[in-house]
Amino acid sequence: METKSVAFLVDELKMKIIEEINLVKINPESITAETSLFREGLGLDSIDALELVVIFERDYGIDVEDIEAMSPHFATMGTLSQFVSDNRTK
Repeated sequence: METKSVAFLVDELKMKIIEEINLVKINPESITAETSLFREGLGLDSIDALELVVIFERDYGIDVEDIEAMSPHFATMGTLSQFVSDNRTK
């Protein structure tokens, strides 16, 4: 997909993450493609990663069989959005 589509996915995913993982203290405007999903970024944990997998399956038709293999895609909002863009079926 083109870069514009990935940029759109960053915005779409950040809203889904804030709502579904209940990150009420996070300002959506502070999240960019470079924002880390874990540690100093959004501060997600392994349970949150599982919730992301549910979002992928439900909303984008992406079947994740090996969550550990997903590690590189969970680095930033940009890498996550690119993964969704490359693998979505809906």
